[in-house]
Amino acid sequence: MPRNIWSGAISFGLVTVPISVASATEDHSIRFHQYHLEDMGRVRVRKYCEIEDREVDQGEIGKGYQLTKEQVIPISDEELRDLPLPTAKAIEIVAFVPLDSVDPLKIGEGYYLAPSGQVAAKPYKLLRMALARSSKVAVAKYAWSGRERLGLLRVREDVIVLHAMRWPDEIRSPEELLPPPVELSEEEIDGALALMDSMTREELEGEEFQDTYTEALSQIIEAKREDREPPKLAEPESKPGQIVDLMAALNESVQQARASRGEDADVHELPKKKATKKQLAKKTAKKSAAKKTSGRRPRSA
Repeated sequence: MPRNIWSGAISFGLVTVPISVASATEDHSIRFHQYHLEDMGRVRVRKYCEIEDREVDQGEIGKGYQLTKEQVIPISDEELRDLPLPTAKAIEIVAFVPLDSVDPLKIGEGYYLAPSGQVAAKPYKLLRMALARSSKVAVAKYAWSGRERLGLLRVREDVIVLHAMRWPDEIRSPEELLPPPVELSEEEIDGALALMDSMTREELEGEEFQDTYTEALSQIIEAKREDREPPKLAEPESKPGQIVDLMAALNESVQQARASRGEDADVHELPKKKATKKQLAKKTAKKSAAKKTSGRRPRSA
């Protein structure tokens, strides 16, 4: 059972839904500590006061905003807790929007919202069913960990889920990362679509969606624990190389994708790339020039 990390309410107009919040995800990553290589003693980070030049404990530590190098504005936990925000103790719904209108880049980690007690059962179900029938998501504001946040509420398996969202000014523009202008033929686009079709799955299950890095790391740790040689891991079958012929690469990728899924690998070749207008114009110009040249008489000596 996931641990509750926050308790409050969902504010939906004049309707209040008492809820508790639990994380919807869990991290299975293998984590490392830092050790002194000479004697494998644990290396720890200690907190020192720069002015008194001594280690301080947690009870002596507070928050502060550095205004200048010489001036720090102290902010207490009580001041943060007593901020006059309607979102300090509630997740306040401010709008409902279609899900496809929300940029996925804004969506962050997810949390399950559970009704708190019998009194919350009916308004919780009301909001859940309204969200499900409308095919919309709710956009809300809430305050956690000393800052106001934007959130998205949706329904997943009869439970309301809250996703943390980034504010619009937190999204960087990709303008500087755009590639230079290039030309693509319809055949190349059709080839990419054919590859997408061959790689389409109904659901995210199978060996392709397993964490092979963590599994391999676990094998190494287990082998060292048993004082034996770590297993030799197989090299990837193929390595990415330089793209020479885009159409040939697409055609081969389609065959490999279908073969990996047990389908017939003998697929029809994708349409060959047609000459562009510029190439056709050059060929026409060459032919015209050849005709004119062949019609001329050779100069006499």
